[in-house]
Amino acid sequence: IFNLKNLSKKKLNICVIGAGFAGISAATKLADNGHNVFVVEKNSDFGGRARKLKAKGFTFDMGPSWYWMPDVFERHFKINGEKIEDYLKLKRLNPSYKIFFSDKHKVTLPAEFDNIKKIFEKYEKGSGKNLSRFLEDAEKKYKIGMNKFVRKPSKSIFEFFNFEILTGLLKMDLFKSMHSHIRKYFKNKFLIKIIEFPLLFLGATPKNTPALYSLMNYADIKLGTWYPEGGIYKIIEAMISLAKKKGVIFYSKNEVKSFQIKNKKIIKVETNKKLFDVDVVLSGADYHHTEQKLLPPNYRNYSSNYWDKMTMSPSSLLFYLGTNKKLKNIAHHCLFFDKDFDQHAKDIYEFPQWPEEPLFYGSFSSKSDNSVSPKGCENIVLLVPIAPNLKDSDSIREKYYDMIMNRLEKLTKQSIKEHVIFKKSYCINNFKKDYNSFRGNAYGLANTLFQTAIFKPSIKNKKLINLYYCGQLTVPGPGVPPSIISGEVAAKEIIKDFE
Repeated sequence: IFNLKNLSKKKLNICVIGAGFAGISAATKLADNGHNVFVVEKNSDFGGRARKLKAKGFTFDMGPSWYWMPDVFERHFKINGEKIEDYLKLKRLNPSYKIFFSDKHKVTLPAEFDNIKKIFEKYEKGSGKNLSRFLEDAEKKYKIGMNKFVRKPSKSIFEFFNFEILTGLLKMDLFKSMHSHIRKYFKNKFLIKIIEFPLLFLGATPKNTPALYSLMNYADIKLGTWYPEGGIYKIIEAMISLAKKKGVIFYSKNEVKSFQIKNKKIIKVETNKKLFDVDVVLSGADYHHTEQKLLPPNYRNYSSNYWDKMTMSPSSLLFYLGTNKKLKNIAHHCLFFDKDFDQHAKDIYEFPQWPEEPLFYGSFSSKSDNSVSPKGCENIVLLVPIAPNLKDSDSIREKYYDMIMNRLEKLTKQSIKEHVIFKKSYCINNFKKDYNSFRGNAYGLANTLFQTAIFKPSIKNKKLINLYYCGQLTVPGPGVPPSIISGEVAAKEIIKDFE
């Protein structure tokens, strides 16, 4: 059966810059709609921040390690005529994660909601019931947000001017802080830490984060933490497989150097290897880099002053470690919250500096997956959230390696350091070099009120007819599911404008 619409319309040559989640997502949808789509990627491998690192029999996810909001992944495959289960083998983690408050005080969060409520009740009488109420409110926000807001291009405030959407906005607690919203339900400091932990990566302190982001707690506790067998990179492989099935062509080691512009249109994209004729360009690369480094000043949406005023989400100091023994007392995901949350948040967001006593996160994916490490070994990724654009050096990295490894050993009550047989660090300088990342950020723009929706950098260039943007510096925001959605939204705008 022929698609008569596709036969009658002109096939566009569409260049997508960057093979991260957003770029692959957009390319797949555009190819599914009948266009000639090619993706140019500066690095030798695909996936953007979600690349993998293989060494000495270990396989590490270099960036994202949490699989939340499974409905977004399922939808990506469904709208392109496929089933996710034909591409990925997923399992829900149980426990979801473990939190260390000290070497004697730790909490393991199970997958079952009733068991989570029992844990809450142990800390504070009535908090199990309050958790249900809190998540009922969060679920409403999640459903309103996913159904009414995140898939809007946010090019104009008038997109939100109808009764249903305005009513939804009133329920989203945009003008209430997460700090006050959480404390309306819970008083115990440990329960508050459990609820607040996703905020450490959202780009603002709880006092400056809108309460609408309690929807993340719904995603965490109710929708669950999942894991694709083989690691997060398996999602990239699955999405690329689907994209190629639709006809998308991928070019690695092709870094975009410049655009040829004529009559307010980009007509050619020049990389270090090829010159591509184009009808449309969609940049899934770093927005700031595309604008400020590749475009002449008269074709930019924003000034350098605009970018200097933007509030960024954190960067990260990461260590990829392989040990020659199995570890005890850990789960797949571990949060090490034995130090002051508020002080670390201030060191990131209010007075940017290297933290004196950082909180950190550990991924031990070999606890769930034997394929990512040699037999009898452990795969470890340790992550310290830090302010973007800090001074980054080998000596600083080593200082923090020693600091968090000593704490890791104390908190988990075992020797680890002497058993490390593979070690690699990754920080601000690497983010800048590998991804042209603005200020070396890891997560994009901070999710503050005035960097939400229409206040984010526009999905479309306002001075060129055929240049669009997707990814974590534009709508809907940072994170893997939002990046996938960003690609779909941008593809939809291109289809609307050119067909």
